[in-house]
Amino acid sequence: MMSMVRFSTWQGDVIDNRDKKREHWRRSTSYFPEIHRVENDTEAFIGWDGFVLFKKDVDVVKLAMKYAAQYQVYSEACGRCTPGRWGGRILYDLLDKIARGEGELGDLEHLKEISETMQATSKCEIGKSVPTPILDIMKYFESSFLDLINNKKPSPEYLNDNTNYIADITAPCTDMCPSHVDIPAYIEGVRDLKFEESLKATKQTMPLAHVCGRVCPHPCEDACRRANLDEPISIMELKRIGADFESDHVLDFIYPTKKAKAIGKKVAIIGAGPAGLTGAYYLSLGGVECDVYEELPVIGGEVAVGVPEYRMPYDKYHKDIESIKALGVNFILNTKVTKEMMQEFEKTYDAILIATGTRISKKIRAKNERYEINGYWPAIEFLDQINLSVKWGIGENVDLSGKTVVCVGGGFTSMDVVRCAIRANAKKVILLYRRDEKTIIGNTSYEEYHEAVEEGVEFRFYSAVEEIITNEQDKLERLKVNTFELIPDPNGGRAKMNHIIGGDYFIECDYLIPAVSQSANLDFLPQEWGLGLTSWGTFKTFNNTYMTNKIGVFAAGDCEYGPMTIVNAVGQAKRASSVMLRYLKTGEVFLSDEEIMEDHLRKLKVYNKNEKITGWIPGIKREISEKLDTNTRKYSQEEVNFGLTRDEAINESERCMRCYYIAMVATSSNHKGLTND
Repeated sequence: MMSMVRFSTWQGDVIDNRDKKREHWRRSTSYFPEIHRVENDTEAFIGWDGFVLFKKDVDVVKLAMKYAAQYQVYSEACGRCTPGRWGGRILYDLLDKIARGEGELGDLEHLKEISETMQATSKCEIGKSVPTPILDIMKYFESSFLDLINNKKPSPEYLNDNTNYIADITAPCTDMCPSHVDIPAYIEGVRDLKFEESLKATKQTMPLAHVCGRVCPHPCEDACRRANLDEPISIMELKRIGADFESDHVLDFIYPTKKAKAIGKKVAIIGAGPAGLTGAYYLSLGGVECDVYEELPVIGGEVAVGVPEYRMPYDKYHKDIESIKALGVNFILNTKVTKEMMQEFEKTYDAILIATGTRISKKIRAKNERYEINGYWPAIEFLDQINLSVKWGIGENVDLSGKTVVCVGGGFTSMDVVRCAIRANAKKVILLYRRDEKTIIGNTSYEEYHEAVEEGVEFRFYSAVEEIITNEQDKLERLKVNTFELIPDPNGGRAKMNHIIGGDYFIECDYLIPAVSQSANLDFLPQEWGLGLTSWGTFKTFNNTYMTNKIGVFAAGDCEYGPMTIVNAVGQAKRASSVMLRYLKTGEVFLSDEEIMEDHLRKLKVYNKNEKITGWIPGIKREISEKLDTNTRKYSQEEVNFGLTRDEAINESERCMRCYYIAMVATSSNHKGLTND
């Protein structure tokens, strides 16, 4: 999205529209928060890569001073390097001196000298980047500084509070993480051997540390600035260090904050998967009484019954769950919520969080596709039976000896299906995918795909089932498969799939397992509630608050967004629980300034893949953890990934460049909470 700006220096692209009519303004190619809240226009934005002015007559000297004040607080708390600690203090003192009308000409040179020293010698990126916009302001608005110095007068806004300055600290990896985990902080905890502090940093926004230290698709690593230098840091595996330390040493549960006193409110949560668990965790920490209703006989949702033991050992997941139960959360299992129950919940609870996930496997749209076919086995049902048996001893074991299994899909669920089929002794396992190897790796992960290949899964790309062929007893016999080729889009869009005439072939098989996607079962919703749904059959929520169109009813996770990753579900539920807590206390539904800034920065895109990294030694290889050997793991449910050793973890954590950035908006000081009205 292109932004209308009056003046900008972002990423070195100077846009000066001050003397032009608005219709002749050059737009910025970056997104900037022109509106902070619905009722508040932004006057200015300042951050690690420059500054942006939207309004005329912005007090740029106070803007620079307030930005320096944000860094001063951070640098004094950090204190890891002299340029950062003392530089932050001097920057603020000099800018405040000028802003209050007591500056001298020599202060400008001193400011430039300190800024350039910080850029060259600070140990981390926040110390290197904070001076950038300050130097830009001094360069392009020098007359504003000279006016205050020569006339010994305060800046226009210095003595009043007509402007509200809202700041946030982020990092490229943190910004990319759907849960906004403070990644540099937990990596720093590992590096300093302060594993409890590492876990606390994670649990500020991610209670399922064991889970997301093992089965997260780690989008954060795609935004690691270290990749601009050599290789991204093994962020996911470092997350699990603090969690394993807590459980392996049988410590009391480590929480990021002390549980608040009870506020006298009670919430019903529908679903005990990652979203439901996360909502219960943060609401309970906030002093809310939580009842969690779950249809399955176990706690954990799809991670408990869908994610295989060899990827996510349940004893580790159990530690995450136990830390939530220890807060006093009440779980009601084997309970399928009905319309009548929801109507009763409306009367007996102060709010409701729906976190039911998506547990209906979608069809592949082949001819003769029917659930009744003997050998047609939807992915969710297949994984339920496998994992309830393996992890819980519930139901019959799945034995596929001598059988040929074909799975259709290209995401994590299909990967779990085929690797579980290998471990269930299938004679042959084939995965059909309409697109290419690169896309399936992007949908899952490099590790997951290559481990499946090593274990003997046969991948057939550019393939899709046209027809399911059965015998007279309606038993699956074979599949007719179409093959495709990619036709590039001349306009640069996504390539189109073209059916290759004459390229069709047949596969004889015993089982077909569709794993293309899932949908939500919302039969439990009272019709009179009139909850809005998307065209995908998921909940419509408003203004990033995760409240539905019915006051007091919230939704998060797969049932709100559609099938996604665990970390996405956790991130949504964390935001939903924060909004719910404010709703329970005030009766209003609104986002905090920090949450609004998170959304602004996500649109701006904190990570710059074209940035040239200097000041760091390149070529330091990424640590790779040991994996269970292929021949053993094919016949075992043992965890495949051993995790990083202590020395490997320390070495890997030392590769982190602590890429914290500060961003700040200046907006009118009076604003109300954001509501659905």
